[in-house]
Amino acid sequence: MKVYGTHICIDCRNYQALQARRSFAAEFIDITASTANLKEFLALRDHDPVFAPVRERGGIGVPLFVNDDGRKTFDLDEALGWIGQPPVQPEEIAEQRPACGLNGCR
Repeated sequence: MKVYGTHICIDCRNYQALQARRSFAAEFIDITASTANLKEFLALRDHDPVFAPVRERGGIGVPLFVNDDGRKTFDLDEALGWIGQPPVQPEEIAEQRPACGLNGCR
């Protein structure tokens, strides 16, 4: 599984903390680490139908989970299911969202 994200996104940081805690294999591609990574992500974002709702509301669309068979989702629990992992439990969330109602990276 590949995971596109960035360290400045709370959902991406929560995913990375979960991956470290559970020790499962997945490739994290930091879209802000290099121009090549950003171009790879933008090619998906600009053309893949899964991003249509994200683009409509002006979101970024990370973290994006891409299964080895090509399926894509923004849903962490769905992605975890692909690799035989149980859903996230509330106590596994490393960082809580601010109480002001900010909606994160998506």
